[in-house]
Amino acid sequence: MIVAEGHTDRLLTEEDVRELVAGALGQAELDGKRVLVIIPDSTRTAPVPLLFRLLHEILWDRVKALDYLVALGTHPLMSADALNAHLCVTAEERATKYQGIRVFNHRWDLGETCANIGTISREEIEGITRGLLSQDLPVTINRLIFDYDQLIICGPVFPHEVVGYSGGTKYFFPGVSGPEVTNFTHWLGALMTSLAIIGTRDTPVRAVIDRAVSFIDVPQLFFNMVVTHDGLAGLYIGEYAEAWPQAVELSSRIHVHYVDRTFKRVLSIVPEMYDDIWTAAKGMYKLEPVIADGGEVVIYAPHIDEISYTHGRVLDRIGYHVRDYFVKQWDRFKDMPWGVLAHSTHLRGAGTYDAETGVERARIKVTLATRIPLERCERVNLGYLDPAGVNLSEWLGREAESILVVPKAGETLYRLNK
Repeated sequence: MIVAEGHTDRLLTEEDVRELVAGALGQAELDGKRVLVIIPDSTRTAPVPLLFRLLHEILWDRVKALDYLVALGTHPLMSADALNAHLCVTAEERATKYQGIRVFNHRWDLGETCANIGTISREEIEGITRGLLSQDLPVTINRLIFDYDQLIICGPVFPHEVVGYSGGTKYFFPGVSGPEVTNFTHWLGALMTSLAIIGTRDTPVRAVIDRAVSFIDVPQLFFNMVVTHDGLAGLYIGEYAEAWPQAVELSSRIHVHYVDRTFKRVLSIVPEMYDDIWTAAKGMYKLEPVIADGGEVVIYAPHIDEISYTHGRVLDRIGYHVRDYFVKQWDRFKDMPWGVLAHSTHLRGAGTYDAETGVERARIKVTLATRIPLERCERVNLGYLDPAGVNLSEWLGREAESILVVPKAGETLYRLNK
């Protein structure tokens, strides 16, 4: 079963969305069942408030339970006020109209949150990763999902630096999973490099995630959303194997912007939904393919004053480096969280490291124009630019001089025309 509609030239109306959701849920046998809806956090552009209202409108009188789990991955927990804002409801509405609906953070920070549901064997891992990695991989996931009869996964689909395209099963791993698959898949993506993976539908990383999801025996219905900053362009509801690829197809037409040349300097203006460099780094990932060798990307985010609320201490220790800096010194870094190592290499970008001389050469320079001070930027091997000194009028309209300005960076992938 798939219920779907998507366009490149117009957005879906609220009535369009209501008809799609009602049609899909009308085919699902959910009466009397306990339903858990997995949703993104506030670092993803998605019509979460609209879906929250529609699911309540259509399901509340039919189901035994209708609860929500925020797929935080390892992002900071959302407060009660932040969750209400995310759903666009007041505290009074939560206590009256929506009384009985529970909204959970994925408590990745607590060891008892996750249950072990299986192991992907070393032999499978070697085959899936084409020999890049060889190990047994335990699969752990938030045990809350097993308290329900039906899972509804609501996630936007964008080009993604680790897995190729986001959405779908990625809302299980790393969305509501334990650290094992999260760290493994991120490091696998780093070994392959963002440049090789981003904007590719079928990747070894996605294959590992899909294999991990095969251990989950709770029925799943996927709401795959293709979203722009102006609204919802497509909604593909159904089984993952059928609905998610169709969403990827539309995303590849909407979220990939082709240019005819590379640029020496790029000002990547990061929106406020990214509140640390851990998330704002998407403003680099999506632009790396169009930055010339020796060029620079400036992540302009005057609102950011932290590298990572979750992983900042580790990043202060290891800094930001190209992949081979870690690979060629693996004994030194192998016990660090692999997901943090991956983030480090993704933000630093392509480059080389000579183990004999200790010389590291990154292909491009990455500069932060944030409230993170000069001393800390230097400590983690990133450039610094005072955001107060950034005059947008001096950057705009200079494409002919190999200078590009990208507003609302982080979700649109820039690529060169072939």
